[in-house]
Amino acid sequence: MILVHFIYLCTPLYCILYHMPNVSKKNPRIKCARLISFRLHSTMNKGGARRYENNRTYAHPLPLIFLDSSSNRTRSILGLLGLSRSQVNNPHCEGYYDASTRSVWVVTQRDSEILWRRGFFGKGNLSRSEPSWFVRQIQDRQSRKVTSNTSNFSCQEMTSEEIREKRRVERKQFKLDRAAAIAKVAAEAETIFETEGRVVVPALFGPEIPSGATWKPKAAEIEPSLDPKLSNAENETAVENEEGGEEPLEDMEHLQLTLSEAFFLAWNLDCLTILDPETDEPLSLPDIWNTFQHAHLAFPIPSFPASELQFDNPFLVHYAVYHHYRSLGWVVKNGLKFCVDYLLYKRGPVFTHAEFAIVVCPVYEDPQDQEISNTNLQNASPFTWSWLSTINRANSQVMKTLILAYVTIPARQRLSRQTLNSPACFAHYSVREVIVRRFIPARMRD
Repeated sequence: MILVHFIYLCTPLYCILYHMPNVSKKNPRIKCARLISFRLHSTMNKGGARRYENNRTYAHPLPLIFLDSSSNRTRSILGLLGLSRSQVNNPHCEGYYDASTRSVWVVTQRDSEILWRRGFFGKGNLSRSEPSWFVRQIQDRQSRKVTSNTSNFSCQEMTSEEIREKRRVERKQFKLDRAAAIAKVAAEAETIFETEGRVVVPALFGPEIPSGATWKPKAAEIEPSLDPKLSNAENETAVENEEGGEEPLEDMEHLQLTLSEAFFLAWNLDCLTILDPETDEPLSLPDIWNTFQHAHLAFPIPSFPASELQFDNPFLVHYAVYHHYRSLGWVVKNGLKFCVDYLLYKRGPVFTHAEFAIVVCPVYEDPQDQEISNTNLQNASPFTWSWLSTINRANSQVMKTLILAYVTIPARQRLSRQTLNSPACFAHYSVREVIVRRFIPARMRD
């Protein structure tokens, strides 16, 4: 027993002595260490720093953070016993319900950053995804400033909207340059035919024709926007007035949450308080539940009774799918851009593209409920093969797998309407998945 304990204590020291490089340059371990160091350094230069920054900024998958200051050994022992000393850090965010857009607005910058960076909830109402309107306005104002030395312009990190616009401009310029090069080669061939009588076929590929691998965008020149009708002195005065008379920017963007996202944060995580926009009073969970359901029903008329809650309410159907995939660890975002209901990200939009596209397909347990229902659910009726082929092809071109999520709506005869008064009714809904893939013979021969 003493010998085993001695060997156990000496093992780390032996490993350190064995792996220490000798002074001799012939030691292969030195070359291996240098090679690993060089590869790590090159990886950091090729985007590793940005990847590290994203991993640090978006490290938490949910707004709730579990803190545990105990040692690893203590956590292991408590884990074997099924216990934990972790403390839950709840950010307690707030948002206002907006009936016109059927969404919840998070207006404070602190809450918007927490909900976006911890789970990618919501989107900026003035941005594509991340609320970056204020940052874009600051960078745009700085880029418009005219200085005597253009080298003072600092290269700042671009937002997703700026990267998209830059790529569109570069792609358009590439097409124009390529078309101009092809037209030049065709004109030269026409000149040779007129002067020498030789027929030369214009080449569409070659060193004179730019391609996607050889073409490089030209560096943009920073020039002041001057009015040609004014003199140089008047232009300089106008520029100075423009620089000195700028008003401070005000962040006019808010984070917009869908009803499914807001209810998931309020009901499951208890980290979002939804306020009434008229009274600024927090809504209780039963009030949120009824309000979100009535948001998809007919607008109430004073002289008529309020609409009754339905089992085929669009909020219930879509939330069942949203909750299903969120509980499995996926980041669920809106898929309107790709003609689907939801997109599934493994970690989030800043890391990778979406891998799956979800189409919600409601299915009535009792077909008679669909006939008497006044709710026109999308995709509840059998769709055509042309529609399915169109959706499948559009998502296959962007490397996304199409999933048909069938939500079974419980029958009215089996349950009473009192079941819809609480979220416990979701126990009677079920979600089934069908993966649809486009068969391409040239790619799927194996």
